[in-house]
Amino acid sequence: MFQVRIHGRGGQGAVTAAEMLSVAAFKEGRHAQAFPSFGSERMGAPVVSFCRIADTEIRTREPVSAPDALIVLDPTLFHSVDVFQGLPETGYVLINSSRTFEELHIADFMKRFPFGHTHCVPATELARQHVGRPVPNAALLGGFAAITGQIRIESVLAAIRETFPGAIGEANAKAAVAAYEHCLA
Repeated sequence: MFQVRIHGRGGQGAVTAAEMLSVAAFKEGRHAQAFPSFGSERMGAPVVSFCRIADTEIRTREPVSAPDALIVLDPTLFHSVDVFQGLPETGYVLINSSRTFEELHIADFMKRFPFGHTHCVPATELARQHVGRPVPNAALLGGFAAITGQIRIESVLAAIRETFPGAIGEANAKAAVAAYEHCLA
């Protein structure tokens, strides 16, 4: 089983990202589950969402405490939440930022992960460019496909288009492809 924890703030699409990731896994004939963890917080409050992907039935229902991958929609969460808690040294980290790990003051910590397992992606900028709104979730799923290899980009694009039909889905798909290519470059 491959477990993903997504950290964001209310309104950034962390819950929708987990749902789209699970749909992408279903499209590949795999088992998946997605669920959020938040209370009655308002927009801007920290939100955590989870996704599990497996080749067999998933029976566990508890929150992901030891993720194989982290997706961080808002790096300002580093100051208020231990987003890296439980992540093994073999894990993957994808951060929505146009800044480098050095500029985010996490470069020393990132050195513990294998080459290629960590990336910063300017997902908010890609969303603004392609979608016209600063919602980074779909773009980050393209980056996730690139760095983990757990899901094919075609499945991610199909899940995005299913979640957002029409022009919005196409725009989000373009942002996901741009993030995918950014991570492979």
